[in-house]
Amino acid sequence: MSDLENFINALPKAELHLHLEGSLEPELMMELATKNSIELPYKTVDEIRTAYDFSNLQDFLDIYYQGMNVLQSEEDFYALTMAYLEKVAQEGVVHVEVFYDPQGHTSRGVSFSEVTNGILRALDDGQERLGVSSELIMSFLRHLSEEEAFATLNEAEPWFDGRIVGVGLDSSELGHPPSKFLRVFNAAREMGLKLVAHAGEEGPAEYVREAIDLLQIDRLDHGNRTIEDAELTKQVANLGIALTVCPLSNLKLCGVSDMKEHPLKEMMAAGLNVTVNSDDPAYFGGYMTANFISVVEALSLSKTEIAKLCHNSIEGSFLTDEEKAPHINRIADILAQH
Repeated sequence: MSDLENFINALPKAELHLHLEGSLEPELMMELATKNSIELPYKTVDEIRTAYDFSNLQDFLDIYYQGMNVLQSEEDFYALTMAYLEKVAQEGVVHVEVFYDPQGHTSRGVSFSEVTNGILRALDDGQERLGVSSELIMSFLRHLSEEEAFATLNEAEPWFDGRIVGVGLDSSELGHPPSKFLRVFNAAREMGLKLVAHAGEEGPAEYVREAIDLLQIDRLDHGNRTIEDAELTKQVANLGIALTVCPLSNLKLCGVSDMKEHPLKEMMAAGLNVTVNSDDPAYFGGYMTANFISVVEALSLSKTEIAKLCHNSIEGSFLTDEEKAPHINRIADILAQH
């Protein structure tokens, strides 16, 4: 392991942009397909890996939703979540705030409770066995209607006792602006939930403005295109909310054609609270450490800048100030040693 990798792994960090369904590795997909008698259009794990070679968001989403079909029972969601936690626990991740897409499962006959309880049981075990704390965020699929989002919000209400802490907005961005979900986000806020939303990945800076001004989000997912609007950039910087940037995802989906063109360093210089995350690591070629290394090497980030990204992730999480303090102090101590 390189000195850089050791340094990155040593730093405590939070992952704030991770779709659990996007951590479904080919081996687990094949294993669950066999267990559940699901016929896949692939004969081997290698064929699945080859299918993961896509170049745009829609092609990715097509195979992503196909992969979901192997997830059938509470035990499957437990296995999916625990496999993810075991990987990131080795990379210095001390806290995760993970997304899941209940509509992608209830629409094919898997009950909301089976999905949610399997994930929550794994998150509890991850805290106990691996020392990784966690929060669960339920995402609405933006290609579906706001009425369908409301139905999911209502179905999830029994879990709003601290188990599901927030709602998000994901899936196909273009043509589905944040304003489409204004009423359901208002309802979620009134229920005391945290609010996050994907904006400014494929969609324009205007989508970021809608997410900030209309949905009044607590955190911005992706947000790369914020930097295209100077006034908006200043507004987001002044608000101090975290942006959950996903470098390898941006490269894989052609948001950037070369990691040297990634706006992350420019975003940091503009005062934006950027964090590094893996998004859908099984599909995009890497978990947290790989994402850090990809931008550190391409953009020549210093150890101080790496530590700042980790610091931002802890600060941008929904942990309490008391819970954040030991992680932030540890980051400062490790940086001082280097």
